[in-house]
Amino acid sequence: MKTNLRRNGSLKADQFTESVIREMTRLAIKHGAVNLGQGIPDFPAPEILKQKATEAIFADINQYAITWGDPLLRTAIAEKYQRDYQMKVNPETEITIVCGATEGMVVAMLSLVDPGEEVIVFEPYYENYGPDAILSGATPRYVRLHEPDWRFDQKDLERAFNDRTRAIIINTPHNPTGVVFGKEELSAIAELCQKWGVIAITDEIYEHIIFDGRKHVAMGSLPGMEDLTVTVNSLSKTFSITGWRVGWVIANAAMTSSIRKVHDFLTVGAPAPLQRASVTAINLGEEYYQELAQEYEERRKHLLETLTQVGIPFFNPEGAYYVFSNISKFGFENDVTFTKHLVENVGVAVVPGSSFFGDRADGKDYIRFCFSRRMETLVEARNRLLKGQLKK
Repeated sequence: MKTNLRRNGSLKADQFTESVIREMTRLAIKHGAVNLGQGIPDFPAPEILKQKATEAIFADINQYAITWGDPLLRTAIAEKYQRDYQMKVNPETEITIVCGATEGMVVAMLSLVDPGEEVIVFEPYYENYGPDAILSGATPRYVRLHEPDWRFDQKDLERAFNDRTRAIIINTPHNPTGVVFGKEELSAIAELCQKWGVIAITDEIYEHIIFDGRKHVAMGSLPGMEDLTVTVNSLSKTFSITGWRVGWVIANAAMTSSIRKVHDFLTVGAPAPLQRASVTAINLGEEYYQELAQEYEERRKHLLETLTQVGIPFFNPEGAYYVFSNISKFGFENDVTFTKHLVENVGVAVVPGSSFFGDRADGKDYIRFCFSRRMETLVEARNRLLKGQLKK
């Protein structure tokens, strides 16, 4: 059938590809591979949350919630930030409930960034950030995190700021490297934001998955950053409910007004019964977070032991649930050919590192493992990696 369409996609959509991470899950299913790719836990959510979600549905909380979120959930979030980070947040004017951190990031960009402006992105980066900038009409400006410890060079960062800079995206704990930015590093970023009047959009979704005694520092809690920070977070990772799509955006009242308008016309709202059940999640308390970190510590240890046994170099993650590895010594052309070999011939799916770089060639020597898995899954992955042929 002939059409008179001038083109199929928009110029924006033509600038990026579909998610490589989610494509690896499809390939894992196709080849019967152990999936250590996408960051989705393969174990159940807490029983209490499933009970509360069911109760909310049978209580007929099944229609649209208030567009910017269930008042009970917004109140619980405000109390959490006061308790954990001494941040004073007004639940009526400074919190928007969104469909996961994924919507939170893009709605912040669409609401606050104009075409022609620049957004600083630390590289490697979670693959959504580049497309988020492009969809908002902005230009991503990448600042490299350097091996072996994946930290940024202060002078590189200073050079990235200019009169066109509107925002900087900060992800800590960091995906894909597992770096946790400390107070000194965040303060250095904060100083530049205040100097240039730049917004810090922070993805803090892994805030409670931190190892070796480190502490998460919320950018919005730093002096002078109260009105320059947009905090994005979600229940997905902390409570193993990535499919619930309940997240939030915290910003001052003026920015929240813009965020809520765009959110309203983008998704209307997150699922109402799951918002109500999420109040219980927010209020589970410190004991839950401690157990969570301990369980992930055991998973991290197991995967790192596996990588040591099979000879794959890695950076020891300080937070989140990923391991970033350099595979240049194995003799494959690039990360894509290596991951294809792993999923087809070894039976383990991971994510190619090129999906975390603006120029894919810069990521050709890296892959990312995910350890948000049951121990049985990690054991099976170890067995397959030990039996498989890793070198070309």
